[in-house]
Amino acid sequence: MNAPMRLRFLARAAFFALFVLAPPLDLFRLDLTRGHFLLFGLDWTLDLRGVAPAEAALHLVVRAFLPIALVIGTGVWVAWRYGRVYCGWLCPHFSVVEVINGLMRRASGRVSLWQRQPPPEVQADGTRIHPHPVYWGAVVLAVLGFAFLWAVTLLSYLLPPAEVWGNLLAGRPTRNQALFLGVATGLFAIEFTLARHLFCRYGCAVGLFQSLLWMANPRALVVGFDRRHAEPCLQCDRSCEHACPMLLKPRRIKRHRFTCTQCQRCVQACRDVNLPRGRHVPLQMVSGACALDVSERDFGRRPEVPDDCYRRPHEGRSRSARGRLLEVGEEG
Repeated sequence: MNAPMRLRFLARAAFFALFVLAPPLDLFRLDLTRGHFLLFGLDWTLDLRGVAPAEAALHLVVRAFLPIALVIGTGVWVAWRYGRVYCGWLCPHFSVVEVINGLMRRASGRVSLWQRQPPPEVQADGTRIHPHPVYWGAVVLAVLGFAFLWAVTLLSYLLPPAEVWGNLLAGRPTRNQALFLGVATGLFAIEFTLARHLFCRYGCAVGLFQSLLWMANPRALVVGFDRRHAEPCLQCDRSCEHACPMLLKPRRIKRHRFTCTQCQRCVQACRDVNLPRGRHVPLQMVSGACALDVSERDFGRRPEVPDDCYRRPHEGRSRSARGRLLEVGEEG
């Protein structure tokens, strides 16, 4: 695991912890009993009663328009430049997807019940997984555990967390709380088992929004494939495809990777296959002019790719290439 992958693991773990702990710590939640948001323990309301028109307008701008504009603006900019980087590096749902993928592969050899062909047990990138049915118990525990945790966490975003957790620990949740937790846990368990990839691809509005912005920018960060030096692929077992948690084909053009989450696991697998052998690494993270070959290589278009887009093993990068390769895609 190189530096970017370690950083990604830490970012995912920290954001998942934030997702679970934000309500109990009153960092952010919508309290239905109070009828307004709480932010860092403080009431976040417009509070326009008895306020002069000028002050009311200021409250609307400062407490409503600016926060919304800042969040949306930041999200648009990040998605335009880097695609679904939130999904791959922060999203708690995608973290669950990857955990269940790994356990299901150890149980059945496949990362999904719908995967037709299982990856090889011993791969060229060094991955060795010999499936055993005993892991199905871990799969079931992970699915039910994450489903219940998600249900409780979402309920604590809406009701006082002390009440929710207190009732659970005492074994006396209210009728409505028990109904919500039961239905939500069941739905999440079904989704985590059968449709977690489908949700990420087609059901998540945040993910689709990022993908649309990313597709509209032909120079955005993308996994590039050096077609001029693709000989190592002839001796590989598609380790890059087996590594992708979204079951995509990293060497295809951009529109065929509409739901890429920029997790860079395919790039890591490609490096693990080729760098120990001193060979060129065909898959690398590129942007700017270097990304045009991936985003516009369709409908007969063959854009020219700068010669220094792809780095050879143990070679430095020229100053012009530094502007086209994102540092997080390089080994630390």
